[in-house]
Amino acid sequence: MTDIETLLAIEAIKQLKARYFRALDTNDWGLFSSTLTKNCIGAYSDGDLAFKNREEIVSFMRNNLSGKNMLTLHQGHTPEITLLDENNASGIWYLEDTVLALEANMRIYGAAIYTDDYCKEDNEWRINTTRYKRTFECAEPLPQGHTVRKHGFA
Repeated sequence: MTDIETLLAIEAIKQLKARYFRALDTNDWGLFSSTLTKNCIGAYSDGDLAFKNREEIVSFMRNNLSGKNMLTLHQGHTPEITLLDENNASGIWYLEDTVLALEANMRIYGAAIYTDDYCKEDNEWRINTTRYKRTFECAEPLPQGHTVRKHGFA
């Protein structure tokens, strides 16, 4: 690959991960699904949540991180993308996330290190393996008297 092709592939992978986070937080499950290969393996929360394919990952996220009483924020920082060849790559991201579980009156936030494997499927980069290990996590009750509402998305 030329230097330009390498840079374009790295940028495409960065945009892929950005779509993954945006789709997750806006509950756009079709878009979220499109970021993963059919046989994508997922391992979240230090492997406590493990999934064997895209369908299992999407189903879990839809069932646990959507609805008017569940608000989420996922941000990926400082990507380190390594192209292995023209169709495969790996990446490391620093995750910062917040989950507001309104029914439980809880805020959960923390950080983690994502390690992903990517591959081209139908000439598009997709996530083939995604996992993270927490650096820290904090759970606390939401302050009394504050109003939190979901805006603008499903």
